[in-house]
Amino acid sequence: MEMAVGIHNYVTPTLNPNHRNSSFSSSILRTQLPVGRTLSSFSSSTIKSPSFSHSRRNPLHSFIKCSVSEAEATETVTEKKVALVRRNDIRNIAIVAHVDHGKTTLVDAMLKQAKVFRDNQVVEERIMDSNDLERERGITILSKNTSITYKDTKMNIIDTPGHSDFGGEVERVLNMVEGIILVVDSVEGPMPQTRFVLKKALEFGHAVVVVVNKIDRPSARPEFVINSTFELFIELNASDEQCDFQAVYASGIKGMAGLSPDNLANDLGPLFETIIRCIPGPKIKKDGSLQMLVTSTEYDEHKGRIAIGRLHAGVLTRGMDVRICTPDDACRFGKVSELFVFEKFYRAPAESVEAGDICAVCGVGDVQIGETIADKNDGKALPAIRVEEPTVKMAFSINTSPFVGREGKYVTSRNLRDRLYRELERNLAMKVEDGETADTFLVSGRGTLHLTILIENMRRENFEFMVGPPKVINKRVDDKLLEPYEIATVEVPEEHVGSVVELLGKRKGLMFDMQGLGNEGTTILKYKIPTRGLLGLRNAILTASRGTAILNTIFDSYGPWSGDMSTRDLGSLVAFEDGTATSYALCSSQDRGQLFIKPGAEVYKGQIVGIHQRPGDLALNVCKKKAATNVRSNKEVSVVLDTPMDYSLDDCIEYIQEDELVEVTPKSVRMCKNPKINKKGRN
Repeated sequence: MEMAVGIHNYVTPTLNPNHRNSSFSSSILRTQLPVGRTLSSFSSSTIKSPSFSHSRRNPLHSFIKCSVSEAEATETVTEKKVALVRRNDIRNIAIVAHVDHGKTTLVDAMLKQAKVFRDNQVVEERIMDSNDLERERGITILSKNTSITYKDTKMNIIDTPGHSDFGGEVERVLNMVEGIILVVDSVEGPMPQTRFVLKKALEFGHAVVVVVNKIDRPSARPEFVINSTFELFIELNASDEQCDFQAVYASGIKGMAGLSPDNLANDLGPLFETIIRCIPGPKIKKDGSLQMLVTSTEYDEHKGRIAIGRLHAGVLTRGMDVRICTPDDACRFGKVSELFVFEKFYRAPAESVEAGDICAVCGVGDVQIGETIADKNDGKALPAIRVEEPTVKMAFSINTSPFVGREGKYVTSRNLRDRLYRELERNLAMKVEDGETADTFLVSGRGTLHLTILIENMRRENFEFMVGPPKVINKRVDDKLLEPYEIATVEVPEEHVGSVVELLGKRKGLMFDMQGLGNEGTTILKYKIPTRGLLGLRNAILTASRGTAILNTIFDSYGPWSGDMSTRDLGSLVAFEDGTATSYALCSSQDRGQLFIKPGAEVYKGQIVGIHQRPGDLALNVCKKKAATNVRSNKEVSVVLDTPMDYSLDDCIEYIQEDELVEVTPKSVRMCKNPKINKKGRN
């Protein structure tokens, strides 16, 4: 069984000798590579007794036989015992990657080359990002299904988010697939989210195909990326078979791929062939009782709730009576009114679906994610979907400002409660609980972005409410207070490294790695930092680096409480009366700090109208008018106002502190002091 980390001349990776948990890594460390030999010269058997075989044929044709193909013989005996068969006409795959590594662009190219669209059809970029919010922000938020057909093999493809805050979307779809395509940038290499999704896939025992994307970048370094990825497999205690991954080099935007970075085909044919060869078909109980685990739900105005999942056993037909089983063995009955399979970019009606395929079911209106649609007579529930616990929480409450009800339609606590609990039906990584008062609710998520997306969606649904500052979720174990820690990776130009290091040091960050990134003059800093230190960090780090730094984070573990820390040095400028802001008042107010409002804006008492240039809050009268007298000056005095700061929803949530709130309405985002908390530092 040959190792498929690549068939190219790679440098020997530097493996960490601290990985004592992996017998595979220790055996590699005991093996000394002779001069001129590379990692790709070894097979898994070679690692125990060295011998070399190096192919110099055309790399597009001298592909490596994947471990999953060779494992078929050993699985045959087991399959007979449990009456499992493997479908070879289907491949279920998830495409996972770190944010901005080109995953959705690669899916676009796969869809186009599989003739999903007509030749004369106008197709937008990143077509899988169909949500308005996804297109505005340029990120994938929800996992989505599609399928293509290549050489009589149907490939069900699941496009997943790349941001760590939406890791729950990745976790819940991994049990629908048998393998993943791990997309890695040809310059950056494995990043925090790469590690997270790979760890989850390896725990499921999935086969992995590594795609080194953006290979056409001038500073591409494929040897480093492949070796770094291999080290990551070792760190995550991957099995010998999983470490035998096949490497494919691609340019998603050009729609080209190959098994060598220097010899790309004119299309993605090598990638499609690798998927068929290295990712096995689904193992199913063809004659078993019906079992389908619901991993996603959608809503249609005409069809109602649509349950999406993979059929693990049996056959599902339209009009069939089924049993819906929950993980706690509670059952109820329902009937499948309509049945769909994913064909190309659309859902196609089907009369029946066999085990192994991914389908959408209508008619079961109350089905939830994690429940099992099973046989009516002897149906049994499949294991429930488990996701990581949330690390950040925010308080949602009704809008209590004087402007309540002016712009929004849903303003009561009942509306707010119903909407938040409805979110739990499809968002497994989120939790909602009642707060201290009847009109307050605590919402927990993976990070501030996870919660901000919920807030933005509610805005667009005509909700009006207030949110408090994000807080970390601490734990107490053996009378010791523990807080969440995250791994922060910062890409920053060399000239701004000093200011970024100083900023992270103030927030209790501990640097454990620092390296240059290719020949682009960029440095990558890696820190272990408390989640508290990340709150409000994104804007601060952009200011310190003049807008050039890129910050990525991923949850690591819980650790000891790191002590008190200050995340904001300056206070706020607060309006002390209701009214309309005037140019005359703002002209004198702007000497006290930076303002958020323009002349003519309506304000109310307690609203935050700017950032004070010193610590502590300062109350201002921004509605003061120029006194009208009969004394005329010889010359009119023109008022010159600075351009006010334009704070987005994300910026406001990062800015506020313990005694402040963000007022969210469909048309406006305002900040105010919390009237329930008396600020001692207010002047």
